[in-house]
Amino acid sequence: MYLEIVSPEATLFSSEVDSVVVPGVNGEFEMLNNHAPIVSLLQEGVVRIKTHSQNIVLDELHSSLSKLPEDNKILTLKINSGTVEMKDNKVIVLAD
Repeated sequence: MYLEIVSPEATLFSSEVDSVVVPGVNGEFEMLNNHAPIVSLLQEGVVRIKTHSQNIVLDELHSSLSKLPEDNKILTLKINSGTVEMKDNKVIVLAD
């Protein structure tokens, strides 16, 4: 599935991923390929992204993302709030 994370300043992430976990207002939830369409509000927390490979290079464009030391395929992004939409294997996170 394709994930795009957008903030008011810039697009923070845009790539194919295996899964994404977001901090919903009623608790954390994970979206995988072929997940049912959903729109949800997000609260303060961490977005966890499981990538296809360990070869993601975190440059200036991805400066707000970090890799988990125990698993190089997982990226994290701290958010204050936001909205997520998943439809047709595309996830868009609008994050503050």
